[in-house]
Amino acid sequence: MKENVFDVLMYLFENYMDEDPEISQDQETLSSELSQAGFPKGEINKAFTWLEGLSNLRRQDVDSLQQRVPGSVRCYSEHEQARLSAESRGFLLSMEQSGVLEPKTREMVIDRLMALDTDEIELEQLKWIMLLILFNQPDQEQAYGIVEDLVFDYSVRPLH
Repeated sequence: MKENVFDVLMYLFENYMDEDPEISQDQETLSSELSQAGFPKGEINKAFTWLEGLSNLRRQDVDSLQQRVPGSVRCYSEHEQARLSAESRGFLLSMEQSGVLEPKTREMVIDRLMALDTDEIELEQLKWIMLLILFNQPDQEQAYGIVEDLVFDYSVRPLH
């Protein structure tokens, strides 16, 4: 089976992130464990690079992303449109309109989706990436719970 960066990220999330938001093991130990689990070294390195990118996004000053003009809509570049289906873009819009995503977290999700090593991003991958982003954001427990319900097909709570 051909494993990719997304598979490595999901494995890390399912096996390590629920215990502690900051993975306590060093990268070398994790890399060894991921190799033993059957993931190729190249994909493991790409996953660590992806996680570093997420960490860098969290540290950046993104106050300008939080300012939203009422009635404005996010326009996607050609590259983003090629990789994100209309269904995925619509899902992001509905999550933002319902208050699950803020403009800042939406941009983080889009950035991390574009960083995946895949030609086209599926809706399920988008939901998982949203879950990873919200898991790492302070004061996003309610939004995380809603997306977690969507990912695991639990009954979805009302979004108001």
